[in-house]
Amino acid sequence: MARFRLLSGPIPLHHQVYLDLRSALEAGEWKPGDRIPPERELAERYGCSLITVRRALGDLARERRLERSRGRGTFVSRQPINLDLDGTLSFTEELHHLGHDPSTRVVAARTVPAELVVAEALGIAVGASVVHLERLRMADGEPLLLEQVFLPEARFPGLLAGDLEHGSLYELLTERYDTQVVRAREALEPIALPAREAQLLGVESHRPALLIEGVAFDRDGTPVEFARSYVRGDRTRYYVERVVIRSSPRDGTTATGAAGSGLRTITRPT
Repeated sequence: MARFRLLSGPIPLHHQVYLDLRSALEAGEWKPGDRIPPERELAERYGCSLITVRRALGDLARERRLERSRGRGTFVSRQPINLDLDGTLSFTEELHHLGHDPSTRVVAARTVPAELVVAEALGIAVGASVVHLERLRMADGEPLLLEQVFLPEARFPGLLAGDLEHGSLYELLTERYDTQVVRAREALEPIALPAREAQLLGVESHRPALLIEGVAFDRDGTPVEFARSYVRGDRTRYYVERVVIRSSPRDGTTATGAAGSGLRTITRPT
């Protein structure tokens, strides 16, 4: 017997099913990781066709509220962690603020010769020695992003002897080397994860991810760090808040926007 009565009218039946299922998810009727009832059982619950149920489930899957697996069923998704791309909190501070337990695991820490892209970004010679640091940044023990950092060894001798797993890298640069990172220019690109990075992040290769690549500068405008981060697309979502000043009919001011330059100021430790 139908538990929820679908009504004829301007709202499509599949959208009514979608709305009721979404309300049930938000009310906690099923928890993240739970398998929801099969399509046929849902069709009986709503007194509708399987096609109607499938369209509703498809809409919820596109919103990443559900994950559909052929042969296994449909499961409640874990909601992505929202991180502020333009914020002033460190990764650790932000996750603490969101109620998660952050941690870091060093994958690699060594000196290597600078490849062309690294040398150009840091303004050093190709082949010059750079500190290469690779770290997994995690929430509640689950990897969220893989961070690959390159810094000129000549400027930061002995950096590898510091605490690179529990401390803040930027705080270390400030305290030991009197170098404060104040701004960064970063590019964001959707990608399919390469096999090695996917394995480190604990997901299948070619899964959707976000690649963040950029250069950090000190107060003098000197590049001090080239960084590349692979961010899991299924567990992380970034947002940016923009300040926009629109033209006023009273004073005739010109519309301007705070975003779009590709350059952002950062004061947070990494």
